[in-house]
Amino acid sequence: MIAQLRIDDRLIHGQVALVWTKELDTPGIVVANDNAASNEMVQMTLKMATPTGKKLLIRSVEDAIKVFNNPKGKNMRMFALTNNVADALKIAQNVSDIDGINVANVGRFADKSEGETHQVGSTLMLSDKELEALKELTKLDVPVFQQVVPSNPKSSIASMLKNK
Repeated sequence: MIAQLRIDDRLIHGQVALVWTKELDTPGIVVANDNAASNEMVQMTLKMATPTGKKLLIRSVEDAIKVFNNPKGKNMRMFALTNNVADALKIAQNVSDIDGINVANVGRFADKSEGETHQVGSTLMLSDKELEALKELTKLDVPVFQQVVPSNPKSSIASMLKNK
């Protein structure tokens, strides 16, 4: 069961490691990212950023979906991370047990070759493709919100998209 699927450009960093892992109180973190799954340097960096006592799985998006759907993990709360909306959409379309999707920090470091970006909130800069994926994500039967840190109120992504 995914306690939260967080979309964050940086995957594991200070806020995630120190604040969100305590808030969600999950025994493990699953990074669902094709690049991280195939890049030893990225894996090493993510492992160093993982808090002591937390288990870390780094998987491709397809393999992460298999982990989330494995009956052995049905009762295990997991904190899942991906760095783009399209991957989160793929996960949400293929995994039924997700408590919420936090679209926290996306697109600030994106490749600008995809064209113009659309600002949706202060920490979301989305390409046309990512904006469409975000709209699709809000149509699913799972809460989709933005909450950078737990002390911030949750902001509905659907409400943020009304004028987009």
